[in-house]
Amino acid sequence: MGKESEVILLADSGSTKTDWALLGGKGRLVEFQTAGINPFYQSEEDIRLTMREVLPYVEEEGVCPAKVYFYGAGCAFPEKNRLVEAAVAGVLHAPCEVQSDLLAAARALCGHRPGIACILGTGSNSCFYDGQEMAANVPPLGYILGDEGSGAVLGKRLVADCLKGVLPRTVQERFFKRFGLSRQEVMDRVYKQPFPNRFLASLSPFLLENMGEPSVRAIVLGCFRAFFRRNVMQYDFRHHAVHFTGSVAWHYRVWLEQVAREEGVSVGSILPRPMEGLVRYHREGF
Repeated sequence: MGKESEVILLADSGSTKTDWALLGGKGRLVEFQTAGINPFYQSEEDIRLTMREVLPYVEEEGVCPAKVYFYGAGCAFPEKNRLVEAAVAGVLHAPCEVQSDLLAAARALCGHRPGIACILGTGSNSCFYDGQEMAANVPPLGYILGDEGSGAVLGKRLVADCLKGVLPRTVQERFFKRFGLSRQEVMDRVYKQPFPNRFLASLSPFLLENMGEPSVRAIVLGCFRAFFRRNVMQYDFRHHAVHFTGSVAWHYRVWLEQVAREEGVSVGSILPRPMEGLVRYHREGF
């Protein structure tokens, strides 16, 4: 970087969607979205198919990115990162640096200052960031073993409580009517169809729409409490603010902050998505 004419391409990818930004030294900024990319679940060819969605945006600007900075879910393993690097090189013919979505969150939320950075979206994750690198990370473990507070786990708890008859009958009926699903269809989507985490997360907005129901509110507050206790509290949370990004953190921020206060956690910034902070971070390199 450093040349005024140089353009870089930033990507922040989750399991559901990828946010992109073309960033130039003269202030050029073009943002767009494509489907999510997650090499933990996808092959190189799958990733190439999504990368082809990027081409029209790049070609419309008449630029060739000097480098791609790809931050993504599932990008915590070298062999998985190489799938993304190969797919990007094959489609955009540009060198690609692949980092985890968690580092994206840390850079976006903390910049060059130490703090605790958290993601609450389709999945969840957290780390202690020392101002340069991730110094500690409690493993998220996915929506079956972990991912507390995520959209997938919120949806999982909602579906389970509906199917087991734990929620009031009126709430159960409202749920099935809202999504037009039968009990068998829910089971099929979870156990037989691809990306059950995306499906479960897509159901979680029902909780937000029904927070006036004590049983619904208990699910949400319980999931957030588990996130703090099983993740955040394993860091030095008494001396550092806890920052959040992701759709769940943003839309449920009132209840997230409520649980944080009850648990003695100081919440810093909450961003709906990391891209704004990533652009700020990478602009410093121009």
